[in-house]
Amino acid sequence: MEAHKASTWKSKYVVTDRGREIATWDKSTWKSGGAFTLEGRRFRVRSNGWGNKYTMVDEADTVVASADRVGRKRWTVTAAGQTYHFRRRSFWASEEELVLGDTRVGSVRKTSFWRGDINVELPTLPTPLQLFVLGVVISKWDAEASAAAASGGGG
Repeated sequence: MEAHKASTWKSKYVVTDRGREIATWDKSTWKSGGAFTLEGRRFRVRSNGWGNKYTMVDEADTVVASADRVGRKRWTVTAAGQTYHFRRRSFWASEEELVLGDTRVGSVRKTSFWRGDINVELPTLPTPLQLFVLGVVISKWDAEASAAAASGGGG
Protein backbone atom coordinates (compact mmCIF):
# COMPACT_ATOMS: atom_id res chain seq x y z
CA MET A 1 0.00 0.00 0.00
CA GLU A 2 1.27 3.50 -0.81
CA ALA A 3 0.14 7.01 0.06
CA HIS A 4 0.94 10.01 -2.11
CA LYS A 5 0.36 13.61 -1.09
CA ALA A 6 -2.39 14.97 -3.35
CA SER A 7 -0.70 18.38 -3.63
CA THR A 8 2.08 20.35 -2.01
CA TRP A 9 -0.39 22.72 -0.38
CA LYS A 10 -2.96 20.29 1.03
CA SER A 11 -2.77 17.67 3.77
CA LYS A 12 -4.61 15.11 1.68
CA TYR A 13 -3.10 11.74 0.72
CA VAL A 14 -4.32 9.39 -2.00
CA VAL A 15 -3.89 5.78 -0.87
CA THR A 16 -3.33 3.04 -3.44
CA ASP A 17 -3.00 -0.72 -3.14
CA ARG A 18 -1.18 -2.41 -6.03
CA GLY A 19 -1.75 0.71 -8.14
CA ARG A 20 -5.53 0.90 -7.45
CA GLU A 21 -6.87 3.87 -5.47
CA ILE A 22 -8.64 2.58 -2.35
CA ALA A 23 -9.01 5.64 -0.09
CA THR A 24 -8.10 9.26 0.54
CA TRP A 25 -6.70 10.32 3.92
CA ASP A 26 -8.03 13.81 4.63
CA LYS A 27 -6.25 15.46 7.55
CA SER A 28 -8.24 17.59 9.95
CA THR A 29 -7.43 21.25 9.56
CA TRP A 30 -7.60 22.32 13.19
CA LYS A 31 -6.62 19.24 15.16
CA SER A 32 -4.66 16.01 14.90
CA GLY A 33 -6.50 13.30 13.08
CA GLY A 34 -8.59 13.10 9.96
CA ALA A 35 -10.94 10.84 8.03
CA PHE A 36 -11.04 8.32 5.22
CA THR A 37 -13.66 6.36 3.29
CA LEU A 38 -12.95 2.72 2.49
CA GLU A 39 -15.38 0.60 0.45
CA GLY A 40 -18.20 3.04 1.16
CA ARG A 41 -17.61 3.16 4.94
CA ARG A 42 -16.43 6.43 6.50
CA PHE A 43 -13.99 6.37 9.41
CA ARG A 44 -12.84 9.31 11.54
CA VAL A 45 -9.58 9.45 13.46
CA ARG A 46 -9.30 11.77 16.46
CA SER A 47 -6.58 12.48 18.98
CA ASN A 48 -6.47 13.80 22.49
CA GLY A 49 -5.04 17.29 23.12
CA TRP A 50 -1.49 16.00 23.54
CA GLY A 51 -1.50 13.92 20.37
CA ASN A 52 -0.38 10.75 22.16
CA LYS A 53 -3.72 8.87 22.04
CA TYR A 54 -5.86 8.33 18.94
CA THR A 55 -9.17 6.60 18.28
CA MET A 56 -10.82 5.52 15.04
CA VAL A 57 -14.62 5.53 14.93
CA ASP A 58 -17.04 4.36 12.26
CA GLU A 59 -20.24 6.06 11.00
CA ALA A 60 -22.11 4.99 14.16
CA ASP A 61 -19.42 6.66 16.32
CA THR A 62 -18.32 3.22 17.56
CA VAL A 63 -14.63 2.98 18.48
CA VAL A 64 -13.02 0.52 16.06
CA ALA A 65 -9.36 0.99 17.06
CA SER A 66 -7.18 3.00 19.39
CA ALA A 67 -3.50 3.96 19.56
CA ASP A 68 -1.66 4.74 22.77
CA ARG A 69 1.73 6.31 23.61
CA VAL A 70 2.05 7.72 20.07
CA GLY A 71 5.25 9.76 19.78
CA ARG A 72 7.17 7.47 22.13
CA LYS A 73 9.88 5.03 21.03
CA ARG A 74 7.36 2.21 21.54
CA TRP A 75 3.58 2.56 21.08
CA THR A 76 0.57 0.31 20.57
CA VAL A 77 -2.58 -0.06 18.50
CA THR A 78 -5.54 -2.05 19.82
CA ALA A 79 -8.41 -3.35 17.67
CA ALA A 80 -10.81 -6.30 17.86
CA GLY A 81 -9.24 -7.46 21.13
CA GLN A 82 -5.70 -7.58 19.71
CA THR A 83 -2.76 -5.32 20.54
CA TYR A 84 -0.14 -4.51 17.90
CA HIS A 85 3.25 -3.14 18.93
CA PHE A 86 5.11 -0.44 17.05
CA ARG A 87 8.49 1.19 17.53
CA ARG A 88 10.20 4.20 15.99
CA ARG A 89 13.12 2.89 13.97
CA SER A 90 15.39 5.72 15.10
CA PHE A 91 15.05 9.31 16.22
CA TRP A 92 16.11 10.56 12.78
CA ALA A 93 14.31 8.08 10.54
CA SER A 94 10.80 8.70 9.23
CA GLU A 95 9.83 5.10 9.82
CA GLU A 96 7.63 3.29 12.32
CA GLU A 97 8.01 -0.49 12.57
CA LEU A 98 5.36 -3.08 13.44
CA VAL A 99 7.08 -5.63 15.68
CA LEU A 100 6.29 -9.06 17.02
CA GLY A 101 8.53 -9.46 20.07
CA ASP A 102 11.70 -7.86 18.76
CA THR A 103 11.19 -8.92 15.14
CA ARG A 104 10.15 -6.39 12.52
CA VAL A 105 7.09 -7.67 10.64
CA GLY A 106 6.03 -4.47 8.86
CA SER A 107 6.51 -0.72 8.65
CA VAL A 108 5.20 2.69 7.64
CA ARG A 109 7.96 4.83 6.12
CA LYS A 110 8.49 7.93 4.05
CA THR A 111 9.93 7.05 0.66
CA SER A 112 10.12 10.63 -0.62
CA PHE A 113 10.57 13.54 1.76
CA TRP A 114 9.89 16.19 -0.91
CA ARG A 115 6.80 14.62 -2.46
CA GLY A 116 5.49 13.21 0.82
CA ASP A 117 5.25 9.62 -0.46
CA ILE A 118 4.73 6.93 2.18
CA ASN A 119 5.04 3.15 1.90
CA VAL A 120 2.75 1.05 4.13
CA GLU A 121 3.76 -2.59 4.67
CA LEU A 122 1.52 -3.99 7.39
CA PRO A 123 0.48 -7.34 5.89
CA THR A 124 -0.92 -8.81 9.11
CA LEU A 125 -3.37 -5.94 9.69
CA PRO A 126 -6.82 -5.57 8.06
CA THR A 127 -7.00 -2.69 5.56
CA PRO A 128 -9.04 -0.29 7.78
CA LEU A 129 -6.46 -0.78 10.54
CA GLN A 130 -3.59 -0.17 8.12
CA LEU A 131 -5.25 3.13 7.14
CA PHE A 132 -5.71 4.03 10.81
CA VAL A 133 -2.00 3.45 11.49
CA LEU A 134 -1.13 5.48 8.38
CA GLY A 135 -3.30 8.38 9.61
CA VAL A 136 -1.77 8.24 13.10
CA VAL A 137 1.76 8.24 11.68
CA ILE A 138 1.02 11.13 9.28
CA SER A 139 -0.49 13.12 12.18
CA LYS A 140 2.56 12.34 14.35
CA TRP A 141 4.98 13.43 11.62
CA ASP A 142 2.99 16.63 10.97
CA ALA A 143 3.03 17.48 14.70
CA GLU A 144 6.78 16.86 14.90
CA ALA A 145 7.41 19.04 11.83
CA SER A 146 5.26 21.84 13.30
CA ALA A 147 7.07 21.63 16.64
CA ALA A 148 10.47 21.72 14.93
CA ALA A 149 9.45 24.72 12.81
CA ALA A 150 8.07 26.55 15.86
CA SER A 151 11.30 25.99 17.80
CA GLY A 152 13.42 27.16 14.86
CA GLY A 153 14.77 23.66 14.32
CA GLY A 154 12.90 22.95 11.09
CA GLY A 155 14.25 23.45 7.70
